[in-house]
Formats: sequence, structure tokens, C-alpha cells
Amino acid sequence: MTGNRIVIVGGGTAGWLTAAYLAKRLGADRPDGAKITLIEAPDIGAIGVGEGTFPTIRATLAELGVSEARFLRESSATFKQGVRFVDWERRSESGKSSEYFHPFNLPLRPNGRDLSPYWLLDHQAGATLPFADAVTTQGTLIAEGRAPKRLEDPDFQGPMNYAYHFDAARFADFLRGVAVEAGVTHLKGKVDGVTRDMRGDIASISAGELGTIEGDLFVDCSGFRALLIGEALGAPFKRVDDVLFNDRALAIQVPYETPDAPINPYTLATAHEAGWTWDIGLDSRRGVGYVFSSRHTDEARAEEVLRGYVGKAGDGVNARLLKFQTGYRERQWIGNCVAVGLSAGFFEPLESTGIMLIEVAATMVAEVFPLRDRAARDAAARTFNAAMVGRFERIVSFLKLHYCLTKRDEPYWRDNADPATWPEALRDLLAQWKHRPVSRFDFLVDLETFLPSSYQYILYGMNAATDFAPVEGRYDEGAMARQNFAKVAEAAREALKHLPPHRQLVEAYYGR
Repeated sequence: MTGNRIVIVGGGTAGWLTAAYLAKRLGADRPDGAKITLIEAPDIGAIGVGEGTFPTIRATLAELGVSEARFLRESSATFKQGVRFVDWERRSESGKSSEYFHPFNLPLRPNGRDLSPYWLLDHQAGATLPFADAVTTQGTLIAEGRAPKRLEDPDFQGPMNYAYHFDAARFADFLRGVAVEAGVTHLKGKVDGVTRDMRGDIASISAGELGTIEGDLFVDCSGFRALLIGEALGAPFKRVDDVLFNDRALAIQVPYETPDAPINPYTLATAHEAGWTWDIGLDSRRGVGYVFSSRHTDEARAEEVLRGYVGKAGDGVNARLLKFQTGYRERQWIGNCVAVGLSAGFFEPLESTGIMLIEVAATMVAEVFPLRDRAARDAAARTFNAAMVGRFERIVSFLKLHYCLTKRDEPYWRDNADPATWPEALRDLLAQWKHRPVSRFDFLVDLETFLPSSYQYILYGMNAATDFAPVEGRYDEGAMARQNFAKVAEAAREALKHLPPHRQLVEAYYGR
């Protein structure tokens, strides 16, 4: 098996990001490079449930060889520095909300020391400074609406760690242009048949007037339908809706009150009675959606909640309903077919894991291609499946962490706080974290999407109870820790002098 023909079924973000990345890595524009064909149905657009990304997207875009200005302009993109969570711990009372920030910056670790035990001890003693504000500068900056970098900083680099928000349809169009420039053949047609050879591999697909399209590796980016990996090859789908309850989303696009309104440099995630809203700021509009559980509310009530949140800005604007199953394929690579994107699995857009998983899958495929023989291919498939399923499993636990520490009393939140709905691995970690800090040894790094610091930001942002009394004597460098907390505060004040307002930077990039 030495062929280098890759056939990608489906466009959208998954198909075009995979096509563009593989084309660049595998030299699709060279005579000896991979021959990549993407076929997409002409009447299917991008779903666009989530318009947020993970910081890994910067390295991916750099690999594509595009300028940051081109990407921002063509995708209507803005900068994202993390997620601000409102009312997840408890409901607003007397106009006062509970909130915390999950920044992309890593916590300060002076000489490798973890400052979280000292913050916890101070917190137990009555200190009120939020964990993220104690160990990073980013919370202060987002509160002032600042960008993560300056116009003169190099592409995809800046003082703050960051990702992006963008218009999903425009991002897919941008990626299409990059992929075609890099040598990808673009075909429009509806796949209406799959032919398998005597070994069970996919030999070809058929698509109406386009006829038969043969390939050596088929990439299923056909979305929830999972035309190849699911319908043709029968890969089982593992549902996790017993852990993550949400299975619906109502999405709406609303304008700003004024053209020069500030743009939030973060995703705003606000908890409601049976789910939560995302609120993402682009250059000319906000993308807002209510993610909810149909077991805990109905669609009519969900729309009332969404419209109550957006207010008059949503008057006369239709909301789009999206239905989904939460879970993933237990085998995402079978024979000569690999699933990427929604065909592999889907989680609600909390923490923007969807596009990141596309990046991981595309990178792994590029690392092993071309597949020299069947033994090498099958070994690559086993490695891919173990790695991707491991990532999906751990993401389930991380997303559940956002819900299970709540003190809210509605049925939806009570069910989330029931330990019977927690993955066993998460139950074990939470039992230990009641008495000790989060440790890097709690995680298998190569299978993790989120670093230990992300767990700290959620755990301590939700004010999880931690009793350090039995081990308090181990932490005798309180003076050192408080000096470093003061250094973080000073660094934040200094950064405010140099980092521009978010909208100002976005418009400057668009004008380049």
C-alpha cells in the first residue's frame, strides 16, 4: 500500500482545515506530493455552533503559511483570551453574580513552585482575590477590554496567550482558498454510494455526475451523518449524555448597539436554569446561543431564556435550533478511513474543543502518511484510535467539572451535582482534591487537551472546598507566595499601559 491519494468527503471547517493542513504538510502542490481531493455537497453550509477556538489554532495557521491579518480579515475574526463564567456556582442574587475567569495564560510558577496551595491557605483565611487574578495578569486585562498583543508584535505571537473568535462560514471560505492555493482539488457533488473491496476497505465513492472517485485514504468530514465511518463502516457511537446532558442549542446573531462598541476579548458563558449561553464578539455582531438539555426544559422556554438574555438586540432576528447527540465514535479510524470533526464526535461548545480536535486529528494523519503497507496502516489506526478516544474521554471529565461543583438548586443543576452522573476518574480526582492541590501527576499529558492549570482555574473559580489542615505545615513559604502575588498585580498594571483596546487592534489588523 503505497498510494498517496487522499479523498476528503465533506467541507465546512473540518474538511477544509484538514485539506489545507494536509496539503501544506504533504506537499500537494509538488509532483511527488499527496494528491488531495475534497468533495462537498453544494447545498450544505457550515453548522457554526461554536465560533471559538483554542490557542493551538495559532500554530496551525502559521503552518498554513498565511498572515495573521489575512486570516483575521477574511474570517471576521477577533481575539479570545479565555472564558468568563457567570452564575455557574450560584444564581445571581440582588443583582450580584458569581463569576470567575479561565484564562489562556499559565499561572506564574516562580522557580517552578506551584502557588495554588498558598492561594488556598490565604483563601481559607478570608482573602477574596480570585485565583486567576492572583496568578496571572490576564484577568485584569480582559476586565479592561484589552487585546492580547500589539500591532507590531510578530504574527501569531504576543505578550498574552490567545486564540480567536470568528464567523464559521467565513472561516471555512478562507480555508477553502488556502487549500486550493496549496494544490487541493475541489469537487462539488453529493456522495451517493460507497464501494468496498474484498478486504472491507473503501475502494471508491460515487457522486452522481462526478462518477467514481478512487482513493488510498478516505477522510470522513461529512458531519453528524458520518457517511463513511458510520453508515458504510459501522463504527459504534458512544453516547455520553448520561454525563453531559445538553443536546440542543438555539443560536442567534445580534448587532452591536453602536458600530464602535467594545468587543469582549473572551467568550462570555452565562449559566441559566437548564443550560448556559455563549456570547462571542465579532467585529460587527455578537454570536449568542443557548445550550440546553431537552430533558430539563422545552424549546419554547429555551427561546424565552435566550431572548431574555439578548434583550431588544434580538427583536426581529430569527433563532436557529440545532439538535445534537453528545459522544464520539469508539473507532475513528477503520481500514483506510479516518473520521475528523463531527463525524468523529461532538461536545457542546463549552471550552471550544471542536476545532482543536480537528487540528489534533489532521496533525496525526500527516505524521503517519504515506502509509507504506497494510501493517503500518493498521498500526497507525490503532495508535490514532487510542489517542483520540483517550482525548475524548478526558474532555468529558473536564467539561463535567464545570457543572458538578455548582450550588444552584434547579433540577438541571442538581442532576449535574449528583456524583452518580460523574465519570469515575473525575470522582477520584475530586475526592483527592478536597485535601491536596491539583498535581501534574493526576494527568497523562499526551492524552490531555487541558493542562493541570485549567483544572485549577475551574476548581478554584467554583470555590471547591479544600481542607489543608492535615498538610498545612508543608507550605511554609507564604511570604514568598505573597510577594509573587504582588508581582502579578504590578505586571498587570504595567501591561495595561502597553496593550491597546481590543476593537482598536482588530480594526488595525483589518486595515493592513
